[in-house]
Amino acid sequence: MRLRHAVAAAATTVVGAGVAALAAGRYGSRFALDPAVAGPAPSGLVTVHSVTPHQVVLTRTPESERPGVYGLTGAGVHATVGPVVATGDGGNSVTRTLTQVDKGTLDAGAFVRMTPQAYAGDPRTARDLDFHETRVPGELGPLPAWYLPGARSTWVIAVHGVGATREQALPVLPALHRFRLPVLVPSYRNDPGAPASPDGIGHLGATEWHDLDAAMRHAVEQGATALVLYGWSTGAAMALRALHRSPTASKVIGLVLDSPVLDWRATVAAAVHSRGLPGALTPLAVRAALGRTAAHGTRPPGAASGADPEPDVPARLDVPTLILHGPDDAFAPWSASRALADRNPAKASLHPVPGAAHTAMWNADPEDYEETLRRFLTPLM
Repeated sequence: MRLRHAVAAAATTVVGAGVAALAAGRYGSRFALDPAVAGPAPSGLVTVHSVTPHQVVLTRTPESERPGVYGLTGAGVHATVGPVVATGDGGNSVTRTLTQVDKGTLDAGAFVRMTPQAYAGDPRTARDLDFHETRVPGELGPLPAWYLPGARSTWVIAVHGVGATREQALPVLPALHRFRLPVLVPSYRNDPGAPASPDGIGHLGATEWHDLDAAMRHAVEQGATALVLYGWSTGAAMALRALHRSPTASKVIGLVLDSPVLDWRATVAAAVHSRGLPGALTPLAVRAALGRTAAHGTRPPGAASGADPEPDVPARLDVPTLILHGPDDAFAPWSASRALADRNPAKASLHPVPGAAHTAMWNADPEDYEETLRRFLTPLM
């Protein structure tokens, strides 16, 4: 009898530990899959020391002294800041140029974060570009999209990544406008204003690419004779999958991949690590991500039923591809981009951006980024 009670107690302990592990894994996986919180962890808060019409003084941190153009975001405020022009207060503060405040009021004493989202709003309010609001018919319902007209018949379809919105495309829209390329910036499932996915979670591009496919079809129906797919983060993974799976793929003549998520396991692990969670949670979060997506009829990209997942996205490039990425991206491994380029030397051009965080390739050096983009796109126009 005592043995039976001991076995029952042990079984209860094991079951309890198993339930706790499942809960912990699910909690960790949400930072890669749940739309409200997915993506890299936000940078730390810094204090606004003072503000003038053209400059802002911030507490000095590794993030606030990064070179380039970034956004400042806080409670009810968003601003665009340029390069560091001075340090002060015994090296404890930095002065950056203040380009614009596009939301709220930036006041001394406010707490803000640096963000790669350099602009907020829409193409007109943020970048002074004419555009039309339109809707792309998607398999789950209408998808809000921005359409920016251009004189050419080659369209660019710009797709944001995990933890972002259509605003991620705002920095590069003026350059694409100068190239006279029409641009379609669609939203996709789980975005604000777009239909929710059936399970309410993201799939790191494994299902979302269907919405990119819908945008490609829409562009062709509206007169596009050729397409360039331009994706950031998981948007880049969507572009790669669409290249190989979309019925409209024959119209694709080029890819631009910024900070591409090419290894879902590494991305889930990075999402856990960036939140300061224990390393022991990583394998549980990876397993939970696989289970949560498989339970709703899909798995992370490349994961076959009953098999260990393969790399996220197709490794073959059939069209000219520009990869903009850097070795300091802690969310999407640079090594995967380098391997993709090495496997496709005839099609891929890898442009490294040292010192840039995830999806901050443009921010680090806008002029160099846009010149690289111009050189790549010119033969495709």
